[in-house]
Amino acid sequence: MSAPSSGGASRDGYGAALLELANDPRVVVLEADLGKSTKSCHFRAEHPERTVSLGIAEQNMVSVAAGLASCGKVPFASTFAIFSERAFEQVRNGVARPGLVAHLCGSHGGIHTGTDGSSAQSIEDLAIYRTIPGMTVMHPCDDLSAKALTMQLLNHKSPSYTRTARNKTPRMYDEDTIKELKIGKASMLREGVDIAIIACGVMVHKAVTAANNLSKEGIHAYVVDMHTIKPLDTELINKLVSTCKGIVTVEDHSIIGGLGSSISEYLSTTKPTKITMIGVEDRFGESGGSEELLELVGLTVERIEEACRVL
Repeated sequence: MSAPSSGGASRDGYGAALLELANDPRVVVLEADLGKSTKSCHFRAEHPERTVSLGIAEQNMVSVAAGLASCGKVPFASTFAIFSERAFEQVRNGVARPGLVAHLCGSHGGIHTGTDGSSAQSIEDLAIYRTIPGMTVMHPCDDLSAKALTMQLLNHKSPSYTRTARNKTPRMYDEDTIKELKIGKASMLREGVDIAIIACGVMVHKAVTAANNLSKEGIHAYVVDMHTIKPLDTELINKLVSTCKGIVTVEDHSIIGGLGSSISEYLSTTKPTKITMIGVEDRFGESGGSEELLELVGLTVERIEEACRVL
């Protein structure tokens, strides 16, 4: 893979997608006082008649989204990832249980959020939403993939939760490779043979950097962007474990219930495989710079490299 290019934050991709989706009159956007932060504000500015701003009322936002979905609309609702958790009951009982299709976006997810501190750093959102039957759960790694995946939700048949990030990350895709992106199908960013590094979100570019460094030592690692946590791309996982000696998972999320857990659960019942899970241990975050905090909890290129060496 060529060197990553500079890009925007994945939340920017979400906002850009909403603007393009506006061509479909079924699309309605809902906000909970944070449109500027989630980037749904761009849709509101051009289409106020199809935007519902509910203030600091996340539970109401999801319930309104359910009502709109029941009337044939395609609602996109967004807030901070941590605040979306207030509406878990409404997502479960109001949207998913009756089989309605509404799409929730949680911005500012993970330790990467930084200076907002532990009360605003959702490290459990992916785990929470993937427990809901029929729910699609995604965590794109850059602005282009966030846009592409959000665009595909227009005709998606299931409710979804997408986590986006506050800060800019290098682009892992370009205008050509992004065309291959599909919900539920992981993306192979780097071919390998020895180890498979499977990452999501803001940790994908660090996984690529680690793999490039390891290749200089004669360790050749696959790098996979597992942007869809549920449904999991088990076909690709089966291929990886048949050719390499183990897997390292990397995520800015708790190791309890996230990407690593999802892959471990699958392989434990199919083909037990050596797995090292790199993520947030059983702890809360702190307030600080994004990179400072990632280093504090061990989400670094160096730790990925070491995990691959000893696997």
